[in-house]
Amino acid sequence: MASTTARPATPLRPEALREGLLSTVALLKQQRAAEIGEGFIDQYVTLNWLEWNGGSLRLTVTGDNICKQLRARP
Repeated sequence: MASTTARPATPLRPEALREGLLSTVALLKQQRAAEIGEGFIDQYVTLNWLEWNGGSLRLTVTGDNICKQLRARP
């Protein structure tokens, strides 16, 4: 699983970002967004999995669908 606590040196493949999405969402729910690496946030926003809303991050419909897919995996 990709670590979301450090800034990635190079852009990650969507598969690596997908693996870290659930832990990223958990940090957002715990209001600990500062612990998500800035590079990860930028990449999630670029992929339209997260979006800025009034100075805070939130999951998009696309991001929510990916989370549902991840949770449904055996």
